[in-house]
Amino acid sequence: MPLNIDGIEEGDFTRETNHNPDREHHHDEEDSSSSSSKVNCSAKVMKWGLLILSCALNMLGLVVGPILLRLYFLHGGSQKWLSSWLQMAGFPILIIPLSIFYSRRDRSLLSTDFFASRKLLFYAALIGFVYGIVNFMFCYGLSYLPVSTWSLLVTTQLVFTSLVSFVWVKQKFTPYTMNAIVVIILGCVLLGIRRAGDRLPGVTNSQYLLGFFLTIGAASILGFIMVSTQVAYAKANVQAMTYPIVLQFQVCVALFATISCTIGGLINRDFSAIQREASEFDLGAKAYYVVLVSNMVVWQLMFIGRMGIIYCSSSLFAGVMSATFLPVSQIAAVITFHESFTAEKGMALALTLWGFTSYFYGSYKKIKKQTS
Repeated sequence: MPLNIDGIEEGDFTRETNHNPDREHHHDEEDSSSSSSKVNCSAKVMKWGLLILSCALNMLGLVVGPILLRLYFLHGGSQKWLSSWLQMAGFPILIIPLSIFYSRRDRSLLSTDFFASRKLLFYAALIGFVYGIVNFMFCYGLSYLPVSTWSLLVTTQLVFTSLVSFVWVKQKFTPYTMNAIVVIILGCVLLGIRRAGDRLPGVTNSQYLLGFFLTIGAASILGFIMVSTQVAYAKANVQAMTYPIVLQFQVCVALFATISCTIGGLINRDFSAIQREASEFDLGAKAYYVVLVSNMVVWQLMFIGRMGIIYCSSSLFAGVMSATFLPVSQIAAVITFHESFTAEKGMALALTLWGFTSYFYGSYKKIKKQTS
């Protein structure tokens, strides 16, 4: 039975199971109720633990990932397709947890209960190809923008995720959500107007604008992808969603995103430039390869975390958490690269934090009202 999109938006991924009436007569009603209560309590604890772990992985990737990419561009790296390829090529590490889940699976269940359906993997492949292009756009933007500015622009994905959620999955908006969207847009407009003092050395005005609009465009497509992932979970699977299926979904997404970036890299001859870049890298050839491998691992952990958040909650909450962690990467960039933190950036950051606070307060009010 397909999952309910309304249930997913509220974070409910459970599915009713078919009961045999003959069996139910053999169990005491009170024992059944007690057993069901214990199972539900255990499931909630596991779900919260998985959600916290997913948020931690998402934060790690969003803070460290842009720093590593900027380090690559700052010290001699220039291949955009290669850098976008690195963000997805680390998916083989997912074979380790999948192997553990497979070895510990319930042997009484059919293999179809463990493996993702073909339809779900088909949607994952489509999302993966688009993801490859989005990663390229993000890397292109980061090559011309400071990390602090880039991170502020990426927060606009929350706006696009909210809008797509409203149209596609009928996400209900509150005045607090609308306020969050408006102030985040104002912050981005402020950065776009006062761009003169924010350009990196050697970056022209046209390059800055190109990086600015490519990052905004990538954030808008990312919002669509996040909601598409939620809808794919709901519509394309005929069995109950489990975390191993989520990992398989991510493997398929990363595989086809890697293929997409590989095609672009081969056409642009990015991979043939690796040896030359390593020899010319400011920090040395060894550091160059460490940066590449670290990018592969860190970004893959971020994507695993994002998929986990969507699985445990919703695409909109994943967008909120991603946008919440990005200000931390701005602070890390200022400390690591000594980037200038202008008054305009400070105001944009304040507007962004205002938007996050507004969204969370609105969510708190809604949950409190539902509880009452």
